[in-house]
Amino acid sequence: MTAPFRIALAGGATPRAVYERLAELNLDWPAWHVWWSDERVVPADHPDSNERMAREALLDRVGIPEEQIHPLRSADVPLPERFDLILLGIGPDGHCASLFPGDPALEATDPVAYVPKPGLPPPHPRLTFTYPVLNAAEAVAFLAGADKREIVARVLSGDKSLPAARVAARETVVLSEGAG
Repeated sequence: MTAPFRIALAGGATPRAVYERLAELNLDWPAWHVWWSDERVVPADHPDSNERMAREALLDRVGIPEEQIHPLRSADVPLPERFDLILLGIGPDGHCASLFPGDPALEATDPVAYVPKPGLPPPHPRLTFTYPVLNAAEAVAFLAGADKREIVARVLSGDKSLPAARVAARETVVLSEGAG
């Protein structure tokens, strides 16, 4: 039996192309257990749902058993002790997951926090993994579009005013389109 691969997916627009490319690969999909690092509090079929986007781009196209897909629909969703990989985006304000500059969720110690007023559109309340979960991961990969070069540079320089710069998993990488 293959060891489980525990991954948390990122939301937003940037990961869609990554998920579509992943769906084309011959991976050990039945070993995957999937969560989301953050989610907008909307129905799963809503156009702004991270779950909907991930299902369309990846999950509906590969062989992950449905019972191994764990949508983030409440703050008490069961989580593994440690994720193998957490995918995160980086917002123009340096946010990651739904941890926005100045938001009380930045100091939360529960695994998942409720964010009633996110710092950027869309304006839906959100659920987000907190630093204890992010920092316990084996690896975190930030997915950043070419338009995020300046904010990525600030994160990599250690600007702790930016939530993404406070992520300290065992291994952290930035995957950026158009890097060079």
